[in-house]
Amino acid sequence: MGNTGSEVMQKRLDRFRPEERPVVQGVFDRIQGNPGPPGAPGKAQAGKTLTLNMLQASMGSLVPDPMVRRVYRCLCSINPGLAADPSTGKTSASPGPGPGPGPGREQLIIFLADTLRGTAEERAPLVMSMSQNVTGASAFVTCEQVAEFLQDLISAVVQIVVNRGRLQGWKHEKMGDLSVGVKLLSEQMCSELKPSDQGCDVSCLEDWIFRVSNVSLYLEMMVAEGLSVSLSGRPPPTLLPPCSQTPWTDLRCLLDLPTLMFLAPQCPDRYSAPWRLVFSTQLHGESFTRMISGLTKRGPTVLLIRDTKGHVFGGFASQGWDVKPQFQGDSRCFLFTVNPRLRVYTSTGYNEHFMYLNQNQQTMPNGLGMGGQHNYFGLWLDSDFGRGHSRARPKCTTYSSPQLSADEDFTVDAMEVWAVGKLPEPEEGEEVVGKKSILDVDPEVQAMMEMAGKTLHSQGLREPEEDQDQ
Repeated sequence: MGNTGSEVMQKRLDRFRPEERPVVQGVFDRIQGNPGPPGAPGKAQAGKTLTLNMLQASMGSLVPDPMVRRVYRCLCSINPGLAADPSTGKTSASPGPGPGPGPGREQLIIFLADTLRGTAEERAPLVMSMSQNVTGASAFVTCEQVAEFLQDLISAVVQIVVNRGRLQGWKHEKMGDLSVGVKLLSEQMCSELKPSDQGCDVSCLEDWIFRVSNVSLYLEMMVAEGLSVSLSGRPPPTLLPPCSQTPWTDLRCLLDLPTLMFLAPQCPDRYSAPWRLVFSTQLHGESFTRMISGLTKRGPTVLLIRDTKGHVFGGFASQGWDVKPQFQGDSRCFLFTVNPRLRVYTSTGYNEHFMYLNQNQQTMPNGLGMGGQHNYFGLWLDSDFGRGHSRARPKCTTYSSPQLSADEDFTVDAMEVWAVGKLPEPEEGEEVVGKKSILDVDPEVQAMMEMAGKTLHSQGLREPEEDQDQ
């Protein structure tokens, strides 16, 4: 099997650029340079195989130990001879006992090639192995086992983002419960699995990995960062949008990092525009008028609501809001839930009732709505503030969303509005949001206007600037 294994290893190395191959080949020796504490089990075999202690010493600073153990079991399960045998129909490593007491150089290189440069077909056996509790235990795994694997994988990715300083201005200690967010994102990704009555086999996992791109994204990131495999032309993925102008000192954000990792890619601008907090009940009180001032002239926004029974939900508005008694927006809008389930509900094309915002009208509903119809919105917040509804029997016509809140009629516990798009261009004669008026900058202009008898309409209407932690 030695020659066969060497051929497999060379074919895997051929996937990398010439300048990348020494990096990949050097990982094995580098891991062996961290053999763990003296007298650790398996240290006598350090020349040919890796031990769990070596892998823990190499990856442990970035990757949580449960994920390191999964990687080690996966390495042990790789059989280079089986992967090279055309009669098996396998083009990647297959679950099963490895050739020795610990993984060798060939197994590590196959693992690196299949995780960093592999197809869904080649990654599926690795995910199967990492989802099992023991090496090569079964040809099937349960959805619960896959969910547990995902929780460890997502936790590793979040830890890498935090430890590598890639938070993009977010303060994870001021955000929602990380462990809850990890479970919710894991459950959302597992909801795309299509298991048989026996569970998930390799073909089921292959189909899932092909359709759910985040599985490969997170796997690549965990392996590349955890094992310090720096490949040319492969910058680390951006998982979070930038965050700016947010007063973190006084804020406890409704978002957590995994939820943000899920929601941000759903927005059309993805990661290009910074997220800016423009309204929070915690900071600004329960005021519909104050909320409107935060919503309007800010471009696309994300609304987050937590009701008094703990359900968290909201909507993405693809355009800036206007106060008027007509529907607005376009098909890029969507509704979503965060807790107890992380889901996004997009436009059905049935109608164009995407966004609605009205105030101080006698004949039309006053409040904010998304989807459905008057008095029967997928998401509605009354202008009295604090009260709302989510009516869907059985689904919202605009977004095909179910009831978002715990009860059809809900009470707001907390709310946030985030501006998430590029700032709209100011209209002629309009002040730019967040910048001082020319009257503030140049007192002489103000004095000349007063001498000419001009009324300073904006005087006293602009809100004082808030001190914000960048």
